[in-house]
Amino acid sequence: MPQDVTFDLPFDTPVSEHLEYARARHLRWIWDMGLVRSTAGFEEYKSWDLPLAAARTYPYASADDMVVLMNWFSLAFLFDDQFDAGQPDRADRIAEVARELIVTPLRPAGSRPRVVCPITLAWAEVWNSLSAGMSLTWQTRFAASWGRFLVAHCEEVDLAARGLAGTLDLEEYALFRRRTVGIHHSIDAGERSRGFEVPPQAMAHPLMERMRDLAADTIGFMNDIHSFERERRRGDGHNLIAVLHREGHGSWQEAAQQAYRMTTECLQEYLELEARVPRMCDELRLDEDERTRVRMGVEAIQHWINGNYEWALVSGRYAAAKEGPVATAELAGRGSVDDLLAV
Repeated sequence: MPQDVTFDLPFDTPVSEHLEYARARHLRWIWDMGLVRSTAGFEEYKSWDLPLAAARTYPYASADDMVVLMNWFSLAFLFDDQFDAGQPDRADRIAEVARELIVTPLRPAGSRPRVVCPITLAWAEVWNSLSAGMSLTWQTRFAASWGRFLVAHCEEVDLAARGLAGTLDLEEYALFRRRTVGIHHSIDAGERSRGFEVPPQAMAHPLMERMRDLAADTIGFMNDIHSFERERRRGDGHNLIAVLHREGHGSWQEAAQQAYRMTTECLQEYLELEARVPRMCDELRLDEDERTRVRMGVEAIQHWINGNYEWALVSGRYAAAKEGPVATAELAGRGSVDDLLAV
């Protein structure tokens, strides 16, 4: 049901012309880096079609940069699928790996990870390429957003390990989801994909901050709707529909309908604020080059809202029917058949 839910989005998101070139190189990299370790895991990963998601959300990246972005794009998804609260020591290992992922951008370029496993080794390599040519201001902003995202994931795992995953109320969940969805640093990567940076004074403006938050809310809630069947199958209560149902918003169907209304309300508020961007540029007295970079920053948000949505409709990651090793892994509380946190 949820993966079939559609939204009326006023954005037209192109698809990168480098999709097939980058996909082939990315899939080879995934295997060579040990980010998939079995045939079943590789087939499951391919069914997600994350290269398509990257090609939709970063449509103007060069061919080589598209490979870098696809490689980076995979890491958060694969890390997320390592969560298994059913294993007593899993939360501690996830936190240890997450700390390593957080500090990587803060170390000198080329530093070898101190916590070694396929994901940390891959991230160290990707960060060297992803940060190339970007200012220290951008790198610091990205690192801060990336860190908040990973800390939120550790908090999610800790709640599950202590049997408290279903204790957040709707307001708490909405704020928590804004962090776990990982959109702020993903939008930051949109700047890297086209080799520009939003002027700092515009990035710090309350209007832009609120737009980014609303984009995160919209995308997070859309993802919750499209992934609901998969997460329900895994016993994962970190989902807007599950929270609404638990808080007495009717049947599962009625909770899904309420989630849909909340998503469209976030999108509508975002669109209203986006219309005020020219006024913000006037207020900040930006010159033409700065206004162009603001416009491209807004486009980066649009590409993420629409590109992620278009991908989620067709991705095998959210398919309701699973069989074989993948289904077994998900029933155990982990979405991956391969353990990527061990050496």
